[in-house]
Amino acid sequence: MIRTTTVGSYAPIDWLLAGGATAQAVTDATAVVIATQRRAGIDLPTDGELYRYDPSHPDTNGMIEYFTRQLGGIDSQVGVSDARRFREKQDFLWRRHPAGVVREAITEGTLDLATACARSQSVAGGPLKFTLTSPYMLARTLLDDHYGDFDSLCLAIGQALADQVADLDCACVQVDEANIPGSPENAPIAAAAINLILDRVRGEKAVHFCFGNYGGQTIQRGEWAALVDFLNALHTDHLILELAHRPHHDLEALRDIDPRIGLGIGVIDIKVNHIETPDEVARRLDTAARTLGIERLAWAHPDCGFWMLKRSIADRKIEALAKGNALFLGSLG
Repeated sequence: MIRTTTVGSYAPIDWLLAGGATAQAVTDATAVVIATQRRAGIDLPTDGELYRYDPSHPDTNGMIEYFTRQLGGIDSQVGVSDARRFREKQDFLWRRHPAGVVREAITEGTLDLATACARSQSVAGGPLKFTLTSPYMLARTLLDDHYGDFDSLCLAIGQALADQVADLDCACVQVDEANIPGSPENAPIAAAAINLILDRVRGEKAVHFCFGNYGGQTIQRGEWAALVDFLNALHTDHLILELAHRPHHDLEALRDIDPRIGLGIGVIDIKVNHIETPDEVARRLDTAARTLGIERLAWAHPDCGFWMLKRSIADRKIEALAKGNALFLGSLG
């Protein structure tokens, strides 16, 4: 059976932002987000990552700063000279300032993933997926003044996150990575750091990959064929992959993924306002089944999170996902 899930973030909730994101308000809003997914028929909902949302960083939903501001050893006060040195070292244009400067060894700091997960699970009413940003992606956004070696920094962040995931009380833990698809040459260190986390997860293990969603735009060039060896090296139970608007040869490349890894197929394009019909979703799943074999398909999901979309659009896309998956499964007889 192909199950449905969402990737992580939910659309911004106006009343939550207007009223101030108090702990009680975030809990109430999280309950709404999870209930919305369950009513639509989503098998494994996420909490919407509302506790992370940062209005100062709407293009990335706070998925970077939530971690870099709390991990110990990272100074979030970035000066002009720091930003200049960061630009000289990095090769991407979508970020001109580092998320922070690493001045000491990475520690847990004030990061408390267990409490964040428990808050969401308390209103989940059933199985829940909890998400966190990959250490490779976090390391890429930092200016390192301590380790002097990117691999060491990446592994240090991975270890700090790994030390917390064993305490997460949820059905599934998902690591999110949107940077390595454009830099496959860094696959070995990215896999090593992500595996530190996956090896400590007690429940289902997932890794989500996309080619970036910065302000609704793709920011990474590349294709899945270049990443097959990397994906096979991950200690994961399943993958959550951006595929809804990718070329067909990206889907074909997944034939070489190790059969032990379940494949999640992106069938909802979150970079457009178009609302997919259930028929469109079913056709995308049918294409994936014909290309890869129905036995390889484990999950149907959106390409990425919903934070760039209005709630009305996100909710209808979620409904189309569940209905389209049911339509496809029903066609199998």
